Amino acid sequence: MLSLEDLQLLEAVRATGSLSRAAERLGKAASTVSYAARQLEERLDALLFDRAGYRIALTPAGLLLVEQGAQLHAQARRLTERVKQVARGWESELRIVTDELANIEALLPLVSDFDALNSGVRLRFAHEVLGGTWEALLDQRADLVVAATNEPPAMAHLQWFELTQLEWVFAVSPRHPLAQEKQPLSMEAITAHRSVVVADTSRLAIARSYGVQTHQERLAMPSMRAKIAAQVAGLGVGWLPLEKVRHHLKKGELVALTTQDPREPNLLFVGWHSHRAGPALQWWVEKLRDPRLVPPLLHHNY
Repeated sequence: MLSLEDLQLLEAVRATGSLSRAAERLGKAASTVSYAARQLEERLDALLFDRAGYRIALTPAGLLLVEQGAQLHAQARRLTERVKQVARGWESELRIVTDELANIEALLPLVSDFDALNSGVRLRFAHEVLGGTWEALLDQRADLVVAATNEPPAMAHLQWFELTQLEWVFAVSPRHPLAQEKQPLSMEAITAHRSVVVADTSRLAIARSYGVQTHQERLAMPSMRAKIAAQVAGLGVGWLPLEKVRHHLKKGELVALTTQDPREPNLLFVGWHSHRAGPALQWWVEKLRDPRLVPPLLHHNY
């Protein structure tokens, strides 16, 4: 088995090109290092050192050994730390899924604060859309969901709290024909034009869309950012989060229109598995309760 001392010897030889200088670097006698080099080759039955030139060098086998061996030792060290961390009660990994509406950049300061705990917990972030966010919690792909829309589903061991309320505005490009229609807009007038929607990432349930009639033409986009861009470009119509488009409305890139059937605000939730709430999950839940986090989480970043 390759020891840490073996790796240090190989690395010292690669860096210095000399057994004597490698010995100085390692703080050992040259004879000790030379003997250790021969013993390592005999133990592995492989030529690891090329002694033909003026400078000693590692053979291809030696280079492979030092590179791969260092990786294996690092993995073993990380595994040891993770075992200790789990034994102390910390989770090995925390999977956080945010609805695509949320600005994940707003969570980066929390990541920095969490790093300061030195817990060793690996964080994994992902985005989902509409029903896909709650579904990630339901089918065990997430431990914590942020800014999930609509009512929490029936789920064993589910805990949640309301994060905020999301206001919507029906908006189109000023160049779009609907911008010239009489307001408030009827459903018939809206349905005559293509609607831009964000594709629901739900895998198990029927995909959802809002403010769209069954027979209405649709342009499905992969994100709210793309939906807003499509509507700014005049490619369709639809409801948009007010906080995400205030600057577009102010600049005149979008115009807000009134409708006969206004859209009610959405509640956004934070949800998690209560029976799997280790220290890391509890820490994140408490941080997400801070109301100061809401504006940067939902304000536009496009």
